[in-house]
Amino acid sequence: MLDRRLFLASSAGLCAAGLARRSFGQQATGKTVLYTSNNTEVVQTALSAIGKRLPGLQIDQVTGGTGVLMKRIEAEAANPGGDVFWSGGFGTLGAYVRFFERHASPEAHNIPGSLRGPDDLWTGTNVHVMLIMANADQAGKDPLPKTWTDLFDPRWKGRVAMTDPNNSSFTYITVYGLLKAFGPQGLKKLAANLVITGTTGQTNKGVSDGEYALGITSEAAAYEYIAADQPGISLIYPAEGAVLSPEGVVLIKGAKNPEIGRKLYDAFLSKDVQEAVLKATYRRPSRSDIKVSSLVKLPEMSDIALLDIDQNAASSERDGVLSAWKSAVGEAKQ
Repeated sequence: MLDRRLFLASSAGLCAAGLARRSFGQQATGKTVLYTSNNTEVVQTALSAIGKRLPGLQIDQVTGGTGVLMKRIEAEAANPGGDVFWSGGFGTLGAYVRFFERHASPEAHNIPGSLRGPDDLWTGTNVHVMLIMANADQAGKDPLPKTWTDLFDPRWKGRVAMTDPNNSSFTYITVYGLLKAFGPQGLKKLAANLVITGTTGQTNKGVSDGEYALGITSEAAAYEYIAADQPGISLIYPAEGAVLSPEGVVLIKGAKNPEIGRKLYDAFLSKDVQEAVLKATYRRPSRSDIKVSSLVKLPEMSDIALLDIDQNAASSERDGVLSAWKSAVGEAKQ
């Protein structure tokens, strides 16, 4: 159960779309192939930091959406083209465990057990806090919501954007959490007010541009607009609890370059790389030895209320949850 108490207790205890090549150093001591669904800024930030850590490593990148790359890994099972995948939500990774290789990273002792996959099949690299992004100007005289249930109010109909959970692993885990917290009727009330977007970028830009008053999105993505000093944009951490959505790195089963792949895997978990990603892209680290508020203007996890989420259950129940979501959307349209 990845709830706030477990996360804090663990932390306290521990204190394809395109192919691009990137090389570090004059002499490559090894080559690895990275499949990644992260955006360009995040990937470049991480690989720049990894380049300083492993100056002789040559990395080939294959980029695409998480779902697309998972299907590619599945299709290539007999002859893997990649060594490492980074990154996807735990709820999605759990559906593809048969294609992952166990790796007990030496860096993992700094990461709470709640952020590590079963049998060391993946390890969390970052933690997304799913919350509400608000545009006060578009909301007008309507008071901004303080809770998830405030979004059920009909006055928000057509004014709340959310990415399709079939397309986003982070939105999926949010839908899972809201279904468990508020039941099918709560999900139906929410669906009645939503505008469903195809991508997270569309959700965030829609709120930023004033197309929507509110958006259900990740803390890191929404905070970019605050960091850019856009007036009227704020983050709302729902009183019932935000939803925690970790993303992980995996070693692909049968990889051609497993030893080099493990080095890359370990680098994603290292303190210097996670700090670099936090400072540049506001993605919370999975490591317990990084003080977030000292590097960016975000609260510590201990100051955020979180819904109780069982990541393993979210994975195993994916088909049922998406079916419930489809029903909620269908009923909301009637």
